[in-house]
Amino acid sequence: MSAAEESAAPRLDVWLAQQRGITRSAAQALVDAELVTVNGRPGRAGQRVRDGVDVVSVSSPPAVATGGAVREDAGPRVDLQVVFEDEWLAVIDKPAGLVVHPAPGHPHGTVADALRQRGDTWSLVGGPERAGIVHRLDRWTSGLMVVAKTEAAHRALAAQLADRSLGREYWTLVWGGVTEETGRVDAPIGRDPRDRKRMAVVDNGRAAVTDFRVVERCAQATLLEVTLRTGRTHQIRVHLAYIGRPIVGDPAYGRRHDAHAGRPALHAQRLHFRHPADGSVRDFAAPLPADLVALLDRAREGAL
Repeated sequence: MSAAEESAAPRLDVWLAQQRGITRSAAQALVDAELVTVNGRPGRAGQRVRDGVDVVSVSSPPAVATGGAVREDAGPRVDLQVVFEDEWLAVIDKPAGLVVHPAPGHPHGTVADALRQRGDTWSLVGGPERAGIVHRLDRWTSGLMVVAKTEAAHRALAAQLADRSLGREYWTLVWGGVTEETGRVDAPIGRDPRDRKRMAVVDNGRAAVTDFRVVERCAQATLLEVTLRTGRTHQIRVHLAYIGRPIVGDPAYGRRHDAHAGRPALHAQRLHFRHPADGSVRDFAAPLPADLVALLDRAREGAL
């Protein structure tokens, strides 16, 4: 490569970010993890790439441990229930207890690991440790998630999250009676000033809106259908506790020693979005899992 050609050709990390529609830091992470080759050799972030001449290949990321270090082992096998799948994306029904991506204390056995173990190519918009992940569900929340195989699909779905056209509806069982048939909680959410590990309704928080509808009333509790209008951390749990109707089984935001469900009784039961490929509306539903069915039966019997 001549000096003129070298100065005109983009750096590998810049080229990769442009080609795949990811951030430059995400591209750098792929190179550092030795997932990128140029003409069959490991790439360097600063090396120049001649478009149409050099052959750049990107491998699917292996499992990633907390802190970004790539694990040598594959980790425990994580099985996913796939509701729908095509070359653009997949919709999964996440079980309660499964963490979405590596985090402190949970370096493996995540949804991200399960996607990698399937052997497909997943979007790297969020970086190699979050390959495919478009949005989260709390560890103990069960239900539907959409994950992206391509960067184009990821960006399209993220845009729908931002403009709220990607709809998410939940079923939850809350303590006490709810007199109105429908309602809205419009209250800002931020870090709890008394406990930074928790979220709370605070004056300087981010705007948060949650709608709810009564599905069924029981003697001690009420089954609600909840629709997220924004996507703040722990939003449903915080908002329902704020109006005095905490979720059954949620000791963090409800009754301190509440262990009736073994976990918060919260399930992402419906997901709908426009497919990135053709704009068609796709609508998916997941029934209540067995543990919440049993809990609801107990609520109907007045035996919570």
